[in-house]
Amino acid sequence: MTVIFFNRKLKEAFTICLICTVSFLSHTNCDAQYRPSLFFREDWKEIPPAIPVTQGHVLNKDLILGLYGPGLDSIKKSHHDTPTDDPFYIWSGICVGNWAVTLKKSNSYVDLSGYAKIIWRSKQSGFRCLHLILKLADGKWLVSDLSDCQSKDWRIHEFNIQDINWSLLNIKTIVEGNPVKNPDLSKVDEIGFTDLTGGGGSGACSRLDWIEVYGKGVDR
Repeated sequence: MTVIFFNRKLKEAFTICLICTVSFLSHTNCDAQYRPSLFFREDWKEIPPAIPVTQGHVLNKDLILGLYGPGLDSIKKSHHDTPTDDPFYIWSGICVGNWAVTLKKSNSYVDLSGYAKIIWRSKQSGFRCLHLILKLADGKWLVSDLSDCQSKDWRIHEFNIQDINWSLLNIKTIVEGNPVKNPDLSKVDEIGFTDLTGGGGSGACSRLDWIEVYGKGVDR
């Protein structure tokens, strides 16, 4: 009788343990679905510098490069032999006017709503602050209020898209306009960056080593 009672209790304990395990795994999978996967990463080809940077310097074969603004012809893809770990990066130091760089996937929009994020490695000098810019599927351009400012060394910066307030961007002049409340980011065409000003040499410039975009792909 004791053996039967013990077996029944053991079976009940095993059943409860199994239910809890399934519930935990299900909850974990649901949480994971909130976090979009990597949509694209760009790290630039390790080839000689060029002015301006061109499509030939884009490492990711799925991406198309866009250059905008009065300073577009002087956006440089830069690199130095020393220090030995100097990256291959976008540099704004000799831009003759406001400038912007964007990237897009040729076959897909990206949904940047929800828990989407953008991460990059950059280094700004002087008063330069690097902002995100977006082109929506309807043709509207936006620029972020949040930015990544001066740093003595390269650093990684993460933008949670939900935390950002957006303003209109004049893509011809690269000048910000009126605020846009709760824009629809479910179909974003191009993603890029600008410091909203021209270059001032090594002491007043922006540099971007690589960029990662986390969001859900949407067919064009």
